[in-house]
Amino acid sequence: MTSFGFGRELVERAEGAYLYQRDGRRILDLTGGVGVLNHGHNHPRILAVRERFARERRMEVHKTYFSPYLAALSHNLAAVLPGDLNMSFLPNSGAEAVEGAVKLAYKYHGGKRHTVLRADISFHGKLLGSGGLTGAGQAFQFPTIPGIATFRYGDLDSVRALVEQHRGDVYALLIEPFSASTIQYCSEEFLRGVRKLCTEHDIILIFDEIYTGWGKTGSLFYFTRYPGLVPDVLTTSKSFGGGKSSVSAYVAREPVYRKAYDSLGDALLQSTSTTYYGFGEECATAIEAINVAVEDDYPARARALELVLGPALDRLAKQHPEAIGRAEGSGALWGVFIDGGPKVLDLVAKLAPGGMARDPRFKTKLVTCAVINALYHDHDIFTYYTLNGLNPLVIAPSLITEPAEAEGAVDALDQVLSHGLGRLVARFLREKVSNLW
Repeated sequence: MTSFGFGRELVERAEGAYLYQRDGRRILDLTGGVGVLNHGHNHPRILAVRERFARERRMEVHKTYFSPYLAALSHNLAAVLPGDLNMSFLPNSGAEAVEGAVKLAYKYHGGKRHTVLRADISFHGKLLGSGGLTGAGQAFQFPTIPGIATFRYGDLDSVRALVEQHRGDVYALLIEPFSASTIQYCSEEFLRGVRKLCTEHDIILIFDEIYTGWGKTGSLFYFTRYPGLVPDVLTTSKSFGGGKSSVSAYVAREPVYRKAYDSLGDALLQSTSTTYYGFGEECATAIEAINVAVEDDYPARARALELVLGPALDRLAKQHPEAIGRAEGSGALWGVFIDGGPKVLDLVAKLAPGGMARDPRFKTKLVTCAVINALYHDHDIFTYYTLNGLNPLVIAPSLITEPAEAEGAVDALDQVLSHGLGRLVARFLREKVSNLW
């Protein structure tokens, strides 16, 4: 990120959709905190809850005392989620939630099944277990849990083949209904198909909506746009904490949860974090984050942003076919797939220092970085690109962003692309060299 000067600039304060730097610049933050900031920076209701908790000296956490905050948050999760997704556990991070969900599935089958299915483009975290469950290419192979098998994302026949191959041995299927790291999403046919397959074979179906939850894609969770579709376990984090709290959850259907852990001997086995989880202030923050998302109808706000971003980015792709291959997304989460540029960039990619020249995606990353750089320096707009998949430039505004602000950002992207990718890359490289000196 220091390629864009972020490592040298200090943010004085952050509010709503904007960053205010010490040099007086006001930056429109369209990263959405990489999934964390549906509520924007320092939402006043979130701040008020945390300030009240501290002012009243409320108790944070104690293993032998009942926590009304943890109980209320668990109750509210059950209230807003469909079906019998009623039983929750509240660790600290998304990776812990994923590992807790998979661990629950393994315990549900009493350790008698040994295979877990994951998609080829998945991203589920970077711990030893969640890192192994992540399908995106890893630069270094760490040890992980055994029995991981990979299907093609969105390909129901690929899933069926694995279930048949490992007949009677699959304990869980883990899938992101919307893959935020690659800007791809599963069809309704696929999601209902895996639900049916998992039900038939008693496989625990886990939906990972850590990034896409709480309205981001135009429904409360991506899967909830399809009536009657309910996973066995749901994982959530990021905006679940309102941009202020490091908290996550895995929420299970009650029969699944009770079969795994509903006994005195097994109850403590569920933990993925033991001492520091379910903190009072973190739970109170998440309670208010849910309240805001529901009361302010964040799914509708995301759909309003989609009405601007969808047509505008499609128009931009037609106006700049030499630069944009396509634009995909849903709600307030969009990827602009930038590629192309003059052939001299192929030579630049081959001469790149270190191991960068061996990266087959280096040219795409370079031109995308050049566009991000111009947006930031010329238009005070902050975006990012994903490290997985085809490395799209991501436009993912917080859900407090106004449609007019999103429209202005697309206009700025139009102006940037009008300079041509060759000039943008040349400028980017000149600035990078000058920064070194």
